[in-house]
Amino acid sequence: MMQLAHFIQRYPPALGGSEAYFARLSQFCARQGDDVTVITSNALALESFWSNRQECLQPGIEMDAGVTVVRHPLWRFPGRRWLLKPLSLIPHRAWQCLTMPCNPIAKGMWNVAGDFDAVHATAFPYAFPVLCARRLARRLRIPFFITPFLHLGDPADPHNATRRAYTSAPLGWLLKEADAIFVQTPSERDLALALGLAADKVILQGLGVEPGECTGGHRAGARHRWNLPAEGVVVGHLANNSWEKGTNDLLDALEPLWRQGKPIHLLLAGPRMPNFTSYWQRFVERCPEFVRTWIRQLGPITDEEKRDFFAAIDLFALPSRSDSFGLVLLEAWANGVPSVAYRAGGIADVIHDQQDGLLVRCGDLGELSAAIARLTDKETTCRHFGENGRQRLATEFRWRDKLELVRAVIAERIKKTRTEWVTRTLPALQPVLRPE
Repeated sequence: MMQLAHFIQRYPPALGGSEAYFARLSQFCARQGDDVTVITSNALALESFWSNRQECLQPGIEMDAGVTVVRHPLWRFPGRRWLLKPLSLIPHRAWQCLTMPCNPIAKGMWNVAGDFDAVHATAFPYAFPVLCARRLARRLRIPFFITPFLHLGDPADPHNATRRAYTSAPLGWLLKEADAIFVQTPSERDLALALGLAADKVILQGLGVEPGECTGGHRAGARHRWNLPAEGVVVGHLANNSWEKGTNDLLDALEPLWRQGKPIHLLLAGPRMPNFTSYWQRFVERCPEFVRTWIRQLGPITDEEKRDFFAAIDLFALPSRSDSFGLVLLEAWANGVPSVAYRAGGIADVIHDQQDGLLVRCGDLGELSAAIARLTDKETTCRHFGENGRQRLATEFRWRDKLELVRAVIAERIKKTRTEWVTRTLPALQPVLRPE
C-alpha cells in the first residue's frame, strides 16, 4: 500500500480532461489499497481561478469513492491577474511558477503537510499546484511526478503560441525537477526530450476508455429530444466551446456547406468559453437562419446525456489546437463514430488518417470543410472509419493498462528512493550500531 498525494488545479465536479483523469487515477489507486489524498482548489470553472464573479465549491475535506479530497479556498481579488503579470517577469523560476497570471492560487496548498510516499501533480500551464507538490516532495524527500498534458499546437508553426506557453522556461524547469513525467503520445514524449529531459524520466503512458461509460445511448430518443431529424446527418462537437478547441473554426467550415444547401446538423455540447461567446454573437447576427435550422446547443452535459450525444451523431468533429490527447475521440470510436480533426497536438498521434478518421492541416477551413463533406456524403466510408477506430480500443486504449503502468512506475520509484536512502544512511550508522 502506498500513501499518495495528488495535486491538481480543480477536481470533479469541475469539468475538464485532466480533472476527470486524475479522479479516475485516484480512485483506481484507492481500489488497489492505496491511501490517496487529492489536494486541490475549490474552483468550479476555470474563470474561478481569478474572478470573484465565478462560482466556487465549498472548501473543506470530503470523501469521494475512497479518495480524500481537500479543497482549499482560492485567493482572488479584482485585478489579480494584472498584479501577477509584472511580478511573473522577475527571472527566478520558482517565483515565476508562483506568479503566473493564469494560476489557481490557494494558499493552503502551499502549506500541505502529511506522511506520504510520493507526490503526483498535474496539469500545465497551472504551475502553482505543481510547485506546491514539488515543495512537499522536497520537504519529505520522496519522489515527485508530473503528468503535464503538454499541448503541442500546430506542428507546422515553429512559433506556435500554444506550444510556447506550455514549454515556457518556468514550466520546463518544473519538468526537470520531477523524478519522472507521464506523457500521452509519442509527440509529447519527443517534445519533453527536446526540452532536455532524460529519456528514462519520460514515461509514455497514453489514455484509455471504458466503453460502458460512454455507450448505450438512445439514438431516436436523443434526436427527438434535441429536435434533430430521425434520418438526417448530425455532426457532433463535445469540448469547452472555444477558439482553442476549434468550435469557431467548425462553424466557419460548416457555413459554406450550409450555403451550398447541404443538410448537415450540428450538435454542440460543453461549456462556453468567453472567446466563443463573443464569436457566437457575431455568427448569430451573420447567419440567423443557419442557427435556427442547423445548430443545437446543449451546454454542459451529464454522463447519461453523453451516451445519448454519441448515439445521436454520425461524425465527431474536433478541430482543436490545444488537446494533448483527445479522450473524446476514443469515446466516439466506442460508439462506432469516426472523427475529423486538425493535425495538431496529440490528436495527430491518436487518429490514423484515412483509416479511422480524417486529419486536416491546422487552421485550414477549406480542408476542414471538405473533410466534413466527404464523410457526411459517404455513409459507407464513415461507418468503416468508425468501426476501425472501435477495433483499436481493446488493444491500444484500455484504462486498466494505463493506470497500472502509472501505479507501477510510482511504486518502483518509491522502492528505489528507499533503497538509496538505506544505502546512504547505513555507513553513517555503523559506528553507532557497532561501537568499537
